[in-house]
Amino acid sequence: MAEVRRLAALAALALLGACGSGSPGPQPAELTALENPRPLRVLWSSSLSDREPYSADWPPPPPAEFGDRWIFFPILVGDAVYAVSREGYLARLDAATGRVRWRISAEMPVSSGVGADADTVVVANEDGEVAAFDAGSGKVRWRARVSSEVLAPPEVGSGLVLVRSIDNRIFAFDAGDGKRRWVYQRASAPLILHAPAGITVAGDSAYAGFPGGKLVAIALSNGGQRWEVTVSLPKGSTELERVTDVVGRPALQGREVCAVAYQGRVGCYDAASGRQLWSRELSSATGVSLDARYAYVSDDKGAVQALDRSNGQSVWKQDKLAYRQLTQPFPEGQAIVTGDFEGFVHFLSRESGAFVSRYETKGGAVRAVPIALPAGLLVQTEDGSLHALVP
Repeated sequence: MAEVRRLAALAALALLGACGSGSPGPQPAELTALENPRPLRVLWSSSLSDREPYSADWPPPPPAEFGDRWIFFPILVGDAVYAVSREGYLARLDAATGRVRWRISAEMPVSSGVGADADTVVVANEDGEVAAFDAGSGKVRWRARVSSEVLAPPEVGSGLVLVRSIDNRIFAFDAGDGKRRWVYQRASAPLILHAPAGITVAGDSAYAGFPGGKLVAIALSNGGQRWEVTVSLPKGSTELERVTDVVGRPALQGREVCAVAYQGRVGCYDAASGRQLWSRELSSATGVSLDARYAYVSDDKGAVQALDRSNGQSVWKQDKLAYRQLTQPFPEGQAIVTGDFEGFVHFLSRESGAFVSRYETKGGAVRAVPIALPAGLLVQTEDGSLHALVP
């Protein structure tokens, strides 16, 4: 496992590039003042990290090393938001007001975001520990273990908890009692990105991307593979050049599933059969988002791109945020939203990519894609602060 981490961190270092002055490589673009920005309203804000752990024998984890940054994705279920911090503070908040309904300690550090449905809330960490809680009360339901580090939020649905480990396994647990139902496994890759590659569930299938540019559909009933497609083929003369992992959660809308690979391609496929609809060259380290008309990607150079969902042709490209380590773009009404490594949240025009507004969280880097709220959107920063914004 130590060797996997070392290689993963190496890939992350190459991917993220330099952030500070005097560092080698491309420097992040400087932000300039916006002309006539549209107003933003802060609906509410909250912090997950302002209380001591509940257990005296459970020390908070040390700060993350560069290349070992974890990303904490919040989730909306009904009228509740669930969010967790690196220290393991797990909370249920009212989506409209931010009022804390319950707040607990998971009694372990956490390395990924939250998975939840109306009944069950699940978190996991870099040691493969998985903990499930009752969504109504926050009480522990069960604990389990997977084979290695967990970077992506667990996926909860259809009576299952799906947990993706960094060694190319997906574990399915019974949501009620935590008993293992099945395991889907693929061969390990020599070099991988230390980046979340999540799972998307729709109907009776789960969709997930893997190293080597692979996208697969898995039957929820038994973990059998329904189909596999190649989003991108490895190319280059070195191991690092040949890294082409599918990143983020596959994006589903209607009968389409779309995915993007680092140093590879972005493409959309028929969700039932895997038949390719379109594909084009594009590299990303975060993932792809969809709305009714377009697909949106932050590429590995920091440009936000909008592509026509019918054929993959470019609609617009915003390159004024180069090397700012952008999150996956999030479509919100007439705006496309992305966060950056300095904690800024950028709002772009859906139709042109022009800057519309900007918000400074002052809470550390924004690495998780924003999520939709009943009114507005929610951003979580690296230090565990939450910001509900209404554009």
